[in-house]
Amino acid sequence: NRKRAGFEVRDVHHSHYGRICPIETPEGPNIGLITSLSLYARINKYGLIETPYRKVIKGRVTDEIEYLTADREDEYVIAQANAPISEEGKFKEDLVATRSRGDFTLVSPKEIDFMDISPKQLVGASAGLIPFLEHDDANRALMGSNMQRQAVPLLTCEEPLVATGIEEAVARDSGVVVTAQRAGRVESVRADQIIVWCGEDDKNKDNPVDIYYLKKYKRSNQDTCVNQIPVVKVGERVRKGQVIADGPATCQGGLALGRNVLVAFMSWGGYNFEDAILVSERLVRDDIFTSVHIQEFEVDARDLTIGSEEITRDIPNVGEEALKNLDENGIVYVGAYVYPGDILVGKVTPKGETRATPEERLLRVIFGKKAEEVQDASLRVPPGIEGKVLDVQVFTRKGKISKDREMKISKETDQKYSKLISDLRQKRKKALARQKKLTREEKERINKLTEFQIEEFKRNKKKVQENLRQGDDLPVTVNKVVKVFIVSKRKVSAGDKLAGRHGNKGVVARILPVEDMPYLPDGTPVDIVLNPLSIPSRMNVGQILEAELGWAARELGVQMISPIFDGAKEREIRAKLKQAELPEDGKITLYDGLTGAPMEEKVTVGYMYIMKLAHLVEDKIHARSIGPYSLITRQPLGGKAQFGGQRFGEMEVWAIEGYGAAYTLKEFLTMKSDDVTGRTKMYEAIVKGEPIEEAGVPESFKVLVKELQALGLSVELEK
Repeated sequence: NRKRAGFEVRDVHHSHYGRICPIETPEGPNIGLITSLSLYARINKYGLIETPYRKVIKGRVTDEIEYLTADREDEYVIAQANAPISEEGKFKEDLVATRSRGDFTLVSPKEIDFMDISPKQLVGASAGLIPFLEHDDANRALMGSNMQRQAVPLLTCEEPLVATGIEEAVARDSGVVVTAQRAGRVESVRADQIIVWCGEDDKNKDNPVDIYYLKKYKRSNQDTCVNQIPVVKVGERVRKGQVIADGPATCQGGLALGRNVLVAFMSWGGYNFEDAILVSERLVRDDIFTSVHIQEFEVDARDLTIGSEEITRDIPNVGEEALKNLDENGIVYVGAYVYPGDILVGKVTPKGETRATPEERLLRVIFGKKAEEVQDASLRVPPGIEGKVLDVQVFTRKGKISKDREMKISKETDQKYSKLISDLRQKRKKALARQKKLTREEKERINKLTEFQIEEFKRNKKKVQENLRQGDDLPVTVNKVVKVFIVSKRKVSAGDKLAGRHGNKGVVARILPVEDMPYLPDGTPVDIVLNPLSIPSRMNVGQILEAELGWAARELGVQMISPIFDGAKEREIRAKLKQAELPEDGKITLYDGLTGAPMEEKVTVGYMYIMKLAHLVEDKIHARSIGPYSLITRQPLGGKAQFGGQRFGEMEVWAIEGYGAAYTLKEFLTMKSDDVTGRTKMYEAIVKGEPIEEAGVPESFKVLVKELQALGLSVELEK
């Protein structure tokens, strides 16, 4: 198990080469135990991992590919993928660097059995997306590959200026993009639907139409937004496997996790001390790092022993103002903007049997039933959440839906689909009338397209009506479930976590007005200021090479592909900077945005690909004045979920003791914690403006006394 797994089990082994990624693994207790497959690896029928190699016969490299398991690989001598080869496939050098059983040797070409197929077959998909990986320390590369999985899909995506070339393959294989199942011509493009005509191929005569439905504003398990956007136009020809719609965090069919921003490596007023990041207001104003988040809230109405819960607009002791967003069934309407504490779904639950007062008995005699026999149990917006209601879903058990509601939904469905079908027929009529000289094939195509869509609509309508008739499959005792989805736009704010692809992560410390940011000689203000001290000790120099090549790429208006272990060399980056008429060393004089004075030293500047990670300040920020207390210790609960307080532990006590702040410490350990009478008296004293009384005995001390008494020790307090 995890506790007994030693260093040998977790460490990288020579048999991992080309099979298991040596970089991508968690940082915590699972390090080395949870791993991922390398790029070209596959699992054979015996469950063993194989990796492909090119066969070498008598010193000549062939195009024959053979997959080897780790035990078979130990029998052979294998050359590296970027060993120089002539046009005939012969090795150019007399001694070639090779691997054999984990040793690195120089051998003559005749002794070589196989050759790697690619320099990147060593690593997995996540590490393969890091440009200049070979210039990064493995610890930071590990963080970089893990953090790419935490990137939040942004409102507008942008492909990286410096890429490794596998972005399209990763996006396509991830399944978030929509690819064409068959070759054909795009007939119709809507936000949520793409229709492709495949009838030109004789094989597809029977079924000539492909309809692709796109996901629009769906919630992911991470509360981010899944939205697919068409990337093809009407009339465009598509081939089989071509990307026809982008998904979340993809751009033109390639993976796009972040944005290219202008970074400068310099200190700025201490705001980028210890991995903090200084950010320009432009990133907020222009929605550079804005993301869309969708949260789901659920409430159910059950059958209880004392009666049934009910979803209703009629809630006791709630004013009309609080009900303004609810419809006649007590459910919030789609499009309402809600704030913390607002009611989303009105729900009442029966009160438990209590002893009736004489007044209640009198009312019962007069009116024949209990007055106010239900209590409010409505679903409300939790603290710290606001946004628009995107969708409401109601699930009802079979037989529990009222006849009126069933009729109403059925009628609405009929009207909706009848309108869609009549619109389609109208569209067909116009298309046929507009073009007089249509060939028979074209007329047939228009008719088939229309009929195919009409059949699809009829199938969908039937499915909706079937679901309505059957009811939803809900757990026992649950009559109704209501789900409410709230969507919100989150701009980058102080406290959000940003990261590059090289393990260079940090937290936004301050958002500075654009005019105060340091600027280039041509007046362009930088977007992000990073601390230069964050590079030497961490040895992730790849970020500097990426920034410089990115700067040249932006000026030249191209994307640079730099595959790992086979990427751009320093001299090539210098040549590109020179071609773009930029300083060859990547350093330039910056001017202070506050004073306009030039900086004393030249500063390294460049375009870096930065991602916004899922650790957002809005999800973590928490504050409490008074709230729930623990029943045993009478101390506040802990954690945001319980609306708890902050723990004041022993080390914090020592810190206050070190300052000699006795009264502050007493307040922390008594009234602000578990002195029940003391905190009540303190509130009264503050309200009345009287001096605060002495603190009482903390509840935790009373619990200790009771424990000791339970052990048979007579502990009593002396007055």
